[in-house]
Amino acid sequence: MPPTPRGTVFGRLAVPAGILAAVVAAFAYVGTVDPNEPGHYPVCPLLRLTGLYCPGCGGLRSAHAFVHGDLVTALHDNAPAVAAYLGFAVLWTVWVVRAARGRPVRLEPGAVRLWALGAFLLVFTVVRNLPFGDRLHP
Repeated sequence: MPPTPRGTVFGRLAVPAGILAAVVAAFAYVGTVDPNEPGHYPVCPLLRLTGLYCPGCGGLRSAHAFVHGDLVTALHDNAPAVAAYLGFAVLWTVWVVRAARGRPVRLEPGAVRLWALGAFLLVFTVVRNLPFGDRLHP
């Protein structure tokens, strides 16, 4: 059977497979090299210069805990990062299913959703740096 105009199934799945391989390799590395031990990863520049936690602070520790199945610690270290891991899994699955069927993937979050995400991350960052937000510290 000749390939369809949009390519073969294997051709359409090559990019999602490559992305998955890169993400799995990154998680495998972070799962193996513990970010809780100093000297393995660089310190967050914002934290080093100002003493403030950025929205990504604790993301590597969260990924390490997530890889080891410790969801409570992963959520404590950086809850938005855990949501991003799960969001990636959902989006990647939708991408693969649509690619296998030969349909294009359209990711159009819209301005309102992007502003809402930005506002959420801003509020998260501010709250985690206030005295009562110490439970959000990584």
